[in-house]
Amino acid sequence: MMTTFVRPGEGRIRLYLDSAVRREWDDWLATGLFYGVTTNPTVLAAAGVPCEIKALTALVHTALEHGIHEVHVQTWGATAEAMIEHGRALAALNHRVVVKVPITRAGIEVVRHLRSRDIITTFTALYAPHQALTAAVVGVEYAAPYLGRITDAGGDGHATIIAMQTILNRLESSTRLLVASIRSADDIGLLAQAGGDTYTPSA
Repeated sequence: MMTTFVRPGEGRIRLYLDSAVRREWDDWLATGLFYGVTTNPTVLAAAGVPCEIKALTALVHTALEHGIHEVHVQTWGATAEAMIEHGRALAALNHRVVVKVPITRAGIEVVRHLRSRDIITTFTALYAPHQALTAAVVGVEYAAPYLGRITDAGGDGHATIIAMQTILNRLESSTRLLVASIRSADDIGLLAQAGGDTYTPSA
């Protein structure tokens, strides 16, 4: 039997379109199904969008014109200082920008800095339950496990994500698990039966 992991006081489903292709935004965001848009360097590259502030400024403004609540954009850099600089620049574009940060040791430093300036953050690329504990301790608003990639690596993606959410529940954490790398609508259906509420299906 699956463990139910609905958080007290949480009930709203949030779907994010995992795309940076404007044609796909036009097609899908008009449906009203999506709370926001998520991107990452791979998604940007697929859409031909350079990972630099000028291009991302235009991208964010176009996304928000569709009336969505949030745009998740990943910071970048070889050092924590570079990621902090880019993260602050991204957050300055609009208060609805959520800065994604890889869940690494340097990423923890980056998130602590950004959160000290009231910048909303997402830890991205979670693969193991203990990383949900890290996300809760640091206090990020979102933590994004990669369902498909966990499965590709030989793990049980569904069980891993349920374990992550169980940790967050027992800690009474406000961090929302945002499940990424979804390969099938059946994945959403299965996790939704167990109480999952936040997903990034691809266009």
